[in-house]
Amino acid sequence: MQNNQLDPFLYLENHTHAAEWVAEQNQSSRTELEDDPRFDSMRQSIALFAQANQQIPYFSQHGAWLYHFYQSEAQPRGVYRRTTYESYCSPNTIWSVVFDLDALVQQEEVDWYLAGISHCILSPQRCLISLNIAGSDASVCREYDVETQQFLNDSFQFPLGKNQIHWRDINSVYVCPAWDESQLSQAGYSCEVWLLERGQAWDEATSIAVLPETILKTLAWRFLDGEHAHLDIIEVALSFYKKVYYCIDADLALQQIKLPLRCDLYAYTHGDLIVKLGMDWRWQDRLYLSGCLLAIECDAQTGQLGHIQCLVAPSHTQTIQGVDATLSGLAVHVLDQVKSQIHTFIWKEAALEDCEHQANAWQAIPNSLPSRGAIEFVDQPWATETLYYNYSDFLQPAGLYRYDLLAANAPELLRQQVAAFDSHHYEYQQYFTASKDGTAIPYFVVHDKALILRGDAPTLLYGYGGFQVSMLPYYVDNLGPHWLAKGGVFVVANIRGGGEFGPNWHQAAQGAHRQRSFDDFIAVAEDLIARNITSPRRLGIQGGSHGGLLVGACLVQRPEIFNAVVCEVPLLDMLRYTELHAGASWVDEYGDPNKTEDRAVLAAYSPYHHIQPASVQRYPKVLLTTNRQDDRVHPAHARKMAAKLAEMGHEVLFFEGDKGGHRGNVGASEMAADLARALTFLHQQLMD
Repeated sequence: MQNNQLDPFLYLENHTHAAEWVAEQNQSSRTELEDDPRFDSMRQSIALFAQANQQIPYFSQHGAWLYHFYQSEAQPRGVYRRTTYESYCSPNTIWSVVFDLDALVQQEEVDWYLAGISHCILSPQRCLISLNIAGSDASVCREYDVETQQFLNDSFQFPLGKNQIHWRDINSVYVCPAWDESQLSQAGYSCEVWLLERGQAWDEATSIAVLPETILKTLAWRFLDGEHAHLDIIEVALSFYKKVYYCIDADLALQQIKLPLRCDLYAYTHGDLIVKLGMDWRWQDRLYLSGCLLAIECDAQTGQLGHIQCLVAPSHTQTIQGVDATLSGLAVHVLDQVKSQIHTFIWKEAALEDCEHQANAWQAIPNSLPSRGAIEFVDQPWATETLYYNYSDFLQPAGLYRYDLLAANAPELLRQQVAAFDSHHYEYQQYFTASKDGTAIPYFVVHDKALILRGDAPTLLYGYGGFQVSMLPYYVDNLGPHWLAKGGVFVVANIRGGGEFGPNWHQAAQGAHRQRSFDDFIAVAEDLIARNITSPRRLGIQGGSHGGLLVGACLVQRPEIFNAVVCEVPLLDMLRYTELHAGASWVDEYGDPNKTEDRAVLAAYSPYHHIQPASVQRYPKVLLTTNRQDDRVHPAHARKMAAKLAEMGHEVLFFEGDKGGHRGNVGASEMAADLARALTFLHQQLMD
């Protein structure tokens, strides 16, 4: 382990003297990018497009009301508002404000931003509002009544922390507290579960579980199965992917549910847990393969498992992305060759007349939902058959649709995003290329139909490749007018480590195998050059968070094939990442630098530790961004990398925001400036 006093770059991590360096580099980078005339025009264009009249007001339905959080130039922090379904579908929707965050900020003089709103399902007039400061992950939580439009004096209220609070019923909540050091795991999350009844002081709450600090974190919530049936669950995350589940019985005792260590719970409906396996599982002499979606009969009091039905067994080209449970059915989002499709099922008691009845079985039913592009479930109102989903692809603006699972009707289009550009001039294609070990890696290329392959197209390659996250073909709204229309090409790589082809695709680049995802990304870059789409002079790469690690590793491993690197809120020092903010929670993904074998793997690719002097190796110019309020990935990663690159003689721009946290979701104007800054940099490096 390096000594902070001997390493001037580690010194940037936690010493106040670093503030001078950060401020100086920040101002220099701002000047270079924001003085470019393109910056201001793009920032204004992006901000204008983000205004509410250009975007779909997505909502969540509670009772007769549709709720939407709205931000604008006049309301930068935002207001929580609602309307009826009839009004939403009318040409002139009438919204009524039920919570004004801007007014609260002015009243309390605290830099509040919205972290989340959770309604009590059976009494939706009450909700829990979570507020953070400047976009951090830690938040406070307060109960609010949308009818009286007031925080309640004798309500549920919790102090600042990475807490998890979920409704049990209108008069009680499950609390996993994280506002005191004594409540935290070594990873900085809660390792306790409490039940707090309305009217109780915290010292009167019931302790349900206190777990060892060696776990990652714990959560508790209630699955509602009909108006009066429920299953109360505790999830104990032993690590990022390994979890143990318990049900809470009527006496508040814990009963273990004997599920495999790697699985995800999506719903509890008609007495069945809907579970996706993250590993092979043998149960009662039958083998269920990793990636399968199962409906497992589960007793809500004992946790005992019964009949199991395999709903979806994905092929090698498929993976399950998510499940929504309606009153009597299921909608399963499946990716096939990285394109969305929906599989629908109905419980036998509500089966259609032409469906065969089988004991304790879910019946597959046909649907008229799209089978390409990217689908996202937006909302599934309680105790209905209604699904609201969003559909888009690279060139088709997002559309919000309503679909009744039991109706034979086609989906109803409720809202269509205004097109950001004329997409008729463009096309997208999916290609495959062989990685270093021969594995076929898919990627999408979006470009002008008239593109002539001369190897000189400015090309932006984007990737992630971690935590089983899938990169889908979403609409390129801002890249369309500000990149494609300027002659640029946009590429999305579906590399290993992501979730595009199920658990095995992710695990193939997990831990000791992380280098495979870097090899995949490099292989896509080389294939773009081999296809004569672009050249090293015109090729740039971009990634954020784990994607920042990806592009950081590619920067130091193959600098000669790129000319621009946009590295946002990244992990870069992989030998000390577990000591910085939430880093200890990601040991499952990367490995533990305190273990000799893992440390050797991490040291082999840790970008910060592989920077060469400019006299030895030329690097492409880098834009490194971070956020002072990021309490997930410590800004030290970006600070140290930028400082070391500059010290070694490389060209680097460094930008550190003062609000937005890791997610950068503080407001439209700030997000527009961040995107315009990155695009200006890419224009300078790849188009000029």
